[in-house]
Amino acid sequence: MARLEAGKKAPAFALADQDEKKVALKDFTGAPVIVYFYPADDTPGCTKEACQFNDNLRAFSRAGAAVVGISPQGSASHQKFRAKYGLKFPLLSDPNHKVMEAYGAWGEKTMYGKKTTGTIRSTFLIDPKGVIRRAWYNVRADGHADKVLEELKDLGA
Repeated sequence: MARLEAGKKAPAFALADQDEKKVALKDFTGAPVIVYFYPADDTPGCTKEACQFNDNLRAFSRAGAAVVGISPQGSASHQKFRAKYGLKFPLLSDPNHKVMEAYGAWGEKTMYGKKTTGTIRSTFLIDPKGVIRRAWYNVRADGHADKVLEELKDLGA
């Protein structure tokens, strides 16, 4: 699995959001964007992570940054997840894992002591020019949004 590092160009993508509208990385050119990959809608860790990004959305917005979540689930699942928790940022579907693979967010991982293949919880802070400024892999969901926000502030984005 290839991991992306700071200073590398972020891989381009165009995926459908919860409303089946295409959202592309280039849509965010000129502003920083936080792209995070998560395993599944409405599971404990993913819910905690999504809600914490949502709770900090105003602060991310004040820093000029958008937040986008990406998982393998489809639009119907994303719609339910957003409605249930009042999420205000787009959730994109990557059912074939192509974007996840490009970002090193799909591959072998250990869950409960067993090796499995799946989504590796990962987050990328991408600058206004589409360059990765920070990559986090194997993220702990709880408290992660705060760390990303601090890093965004430190970059002076």
